Amino acid sequence: MTLTLYTNPMSRGRIARWMIEETGAEYDTVILDWGKTKSQDFLAINPMGKVPTIVHDGKVVTEGAAICAYLADAFPEAGLAPPTADRADYYRWLFYAAGPIEQAVTNRSLGVAPDERQQMMAGYGNYDLVVKVLQDTIGQRDYIAGDRFTAADVYFGSQIAWGTQFGSLPKSDVFDAYVARITARPAYKRAGEIDDALIAAAQGQGADADA
Repeated sequence: MTLTLYTNPMSRGRIARWMIEETGAEYDTVILDWGKTKSQDFLAINPMGKVPTIVHDGKVVTEGAAICAYLADAFPEAGLAPPTADRADYYRWLFYAAGPIEQAVTNRSLGVAPDERQQMMAGYGNYDLVVKVLQDTIGQRDYIAGDRFTAADVYFGSQIAWGTQFGSLPKSDVFDAYVARITARPAYKRAGEIDDALIAAAQGQGADADA
């Protein structure tokens, strides 16, 4: 069994690394500088030229939410997915994060605000509605899929953590409490330390080159 993560430590690849660390699986890492994501070798794996990408026993998986869901199923012993009969909230919020949250935050950062008619076409309605749904939902539970941590919290939680950190989502006590719960996990800390060390090493090499 082989598992390889293609990533850059300053990208959504941090989500995939966190998820892999949660599984406890052994894996290899290929760090791609931004120019190399468009190399022919990598485009043969992911034609979009995007990270993260994983290759598990020859199977390619892209897209953060898909990677989280796939790894939860590939490593069931980690207990990162609810029993099949209890996956309604798990799938609902995992893909809500990949759809409406992503669209609402991206459009807002681009200065795109759909008018009332356009909101009927947009899958997320409007930004304020998405924020309200998030706050109302997280305020009623410890984890997004119920009373225990799952792979949905890796992807959904990363959206909330990054959004509140970089200002694409508002600060709130509800968001802060949820983020504190999920980022206290040992796997999150391990993954962050790995990627932060890679960033520091790259910056050090850049400083040496400029000297």
